[in-house]
Amino acid sequence: MNFEMVMKELEALGTERIKKTYINNGAHDPLFGVATGKMKPIAKKIKKNQPLAEQLYASGNYDAMYLAGIIADPTRVTEEDLERWIDAAYFYMLSDYVVAVTLAETDFAQVVADKWIVSHEELKMSAGWSCYCWLLGNRPDDEFSASKIANMLDQVENTIHASPDRTKSAMNNFIYTVGISYLPLHDKAVEIAKAVGPVEVKKDKKKSSILLASETIQKDIDRGRLGFKRKYVRC
Repeated sequence: MNFEMVMKELEALGTERIKKTYINNGAHDPLFGVATGKMKPIAKKIKKNQPLAEQLYASGNYDAMYLAGIIADPTRVTEEDLERWIDAAYFYMLSDYVVAVTLAETDFAQVVADKWIVSHEELKMSAGWSCYCWLLGNRPDDEFSASKIANMLDQVENTIHASPDRTKSAMNNFIYTVGISYLPLHDKAVEIAKAVGPVEVKKDKKKSSILLASETIQKDIDRGRLGFKRKYVRC
């Protein structure tokens, strides 16, 4: 399938209801409003195709950009590609669920995520922390430095409440992910979660959300999910 064929299929699958939902969450035109589940048959036909992923992402169409993340080839994508992608990611669904997910499947994920975390740019920071969530929730514990992750937990404790809203959300998720998916620092993550307490995340035109990592960790412990690892990063 080429770019024009994919765009036609996406357009045919779009609905006004889904489009409105995406816009309410931060997307803007151009977009068709395609449910993510409806993209899977297209992705199955395409498989991994980095050149096509580049074309789709560069289109600026939200649905095409999301599909680009699904068909991106982590063995061919470069740091420069992902720097370009994060610069074009204009809201959290792109930064945290397209760019961060794609980055998490590469061999250079931590290097880039570390740079983004200290960038002082809200969505880059959010993508960096989210990348670690995808990594910790998928890869074996021995692939990570316990001292590095511990220092990151300390950083979250010291800075989360003064961070931008989307970054707050990703940092809160980092505490939760360490607490459930990275067993060497489970106890420390629980302590940090309690110390951080409720995290308020403001949303445009919506009521603020209150995040509480300690409660989320305990709920998953009660469900028997301690030590949980995803089989795949991408769904």
